[in-house]
Amino acid sequence: MRESRWREIGAYAAQFYPFGADMYQSDLVRSCVRTLAEHTSKANAVCATDPRIERLLDISPNMYMNGKDFLYKVRTLLELKNTAFIYIERDDKANVKGFYPVPFSAYEGIDYNGRLYIKFYFEGDAVQNLVLSWDDLAVLRKDYNKRDIGGDDNKPILSKLDLINTVDQGVANAVKSTANLRGILKSTKAMLAPDDLKKQRDQFVADYMNISNEGGVASLDATQEFTPITMSPVVADTATIKELREDIFRYFGLNDAIIMSDYNEEQMEAFYEARIEPFLVALGTELTRKVYTDREIGFGNQIIYESNRMSYASTKTKLAMVSLVDRGALTPNEWRMMFNLAPVEGGDVPIRRLDTAPTDGKTTDEPKEKEDDKDE
Repeated sequence: MRESRWREIGAYAAQFYPFGADMYQSDLVRSCVRTLAEHTSKANAVCATDPRIERLLDISPNMYMNGKDFLYKVRTLLELKNTAFIYIERDDKANVKGFYPVPFSAYEGIDYNGRLYIKFYFEGDAVQNLVLSWDDLAVLRKDYNKRDIGGDDNKPILSKLDLINTVDQGVANAVKSTANLRGILKSTKAMLAPDDLKKQRDQFVADYMNISNEGGVASLDATQEFTPITMSPVVADTATIKELREDIFRYFGLNDAIIMSDYNEEQMEAFYEARIEPFLVALGTELTRKVYTDREIGFGNQIIYESNRMSYASTKTKLAMVSLVDRGALTPNEWRMMFNLAPVEGGDVPIRRLDTAPTDGKTTDEPKEKEDDKDE
């Protein structure tokens, strides 16, 4: 059967190209993406029923990267292109061997014998193609709207980035334009020939308007007059520049406090729940459905990514959590983990203070017998 282009619901052509390839060259965008990727990469995979997959994802997902690098790469691809593909490599017995984030490129959906394949076009010395089965691709999407396969592009942010770039260039040009001596050189000699005027000007420029004139002083005779021109370039004010920066931060769901690691516990908790946890949920769910069969999922196989959000808490808050240790709500090792301390022997066993005890919900104190009843 001949292959044909895959048609999505609504007859949308499943053919996409990289948009805004230079967005990562913006220092503002890179600082946002780096912050999201760094915090995301602190998570770890948990798969209680399949230690091999858990170890693979945490230690060495593929030959190029460790678990932290894997999460960093996937998050970076998702933020820049709104679509991230992860190729699941399998052996001849269908056992998973590795997980490879696919470098973003132009791609299209291919229908072959009724099954969906993704054809990637990589640029290099020569255009290289790679065709992978949809069943072997975990896909994460952001701004998931028009397409079935991938998310929408980052076009809304590009005009703001162009404007910020224009402002930056304007500031640079303003500095350059005011760094040199500028003015009009007037000669009092009557009716000089054009060549003589040009020669006089060039000589003045060569002598005084160059970097070697460190004193900034020019000397003229009685036949010359120099009138300086004051340059006052117009650049964007601080409020405008700040608002443009805030627009980029809002697009990525960040702020200055998170970017500069100057946050408090409440800010970090909100950031985790809004920008880190949804990604971890999406990644765990997508890997689960692509790694395991329906039958295996039915037996409890599941990949979950979790991150210790208490690592964002202050030392004071962590120390206060000791009250949960002597009540059995936390084990000593769980509490030590908040401080990045190594576990201790016996620390996985819950402990309880002597003045507390478990209850079955019944009242333990029996009603006392009345004295009158005793006499009878």
